[in-house]
Amino acid sequence: MITRECTLADRRHSGWLTALLLWFGFVFQATGAVYEARVVKIMDGDTVETLNSARHTERVRITGIDAPERKQAFGTQARQRLTDLVGGRAVTVYWDRRDRYGRTVGKITVDGRDVGLTMIREGYAWWYRKFAEEQNPGDQVLYAAAELAARKAKRGLWSHPDPMAPWDHRH
Repeated sequence: MITRECTLADRRHSGWLTALLLWFGFVFQATGAVYEARVVKIMDGDTVETLNSARHTERVRITGIDAPERKQAFGTQARQRLTDLVGGRAVTVYWDRRDRYGRTVGKITVDGRDVGLTMIREGYAWWYRKFAEEQNPGDQVLYAAAELAARKAKRGLWSHPDPMAPWDHRH
């Protein structure tokens, strides 16, 4: 029989492993519920209406982004880009809460592609930092980097000399 004495280094590694496993458990648990649906209506650049297999409609606010309002510069373009990405298509919604208006707030993917991240990357939405805690840490990093890259490349709304954030426009 082979025995091994547990060293201080082994205990450190097991602590890190435990912390990592707990973090992954938190990340996967944070997604809450998942459902498949078809997008039947585009409300604006960050909100859609879905229809599930039980013929139930659900308004979904895409988590992590804030797109220009309809009457803002790039508001129409953001809505059109979201239409191009998900209009009439089957999507997966990962959600864990409803907002004060009763909308489902969640991450939407189409063919495995993160729609919110795409909107930011292409310059049609801001990363909504105010609600960053609603995202897992990995998405926070991806969304922040995508916005920075879009700004530097002057894509979409970043081509405007002084883009106004939707949260400022609403006030």
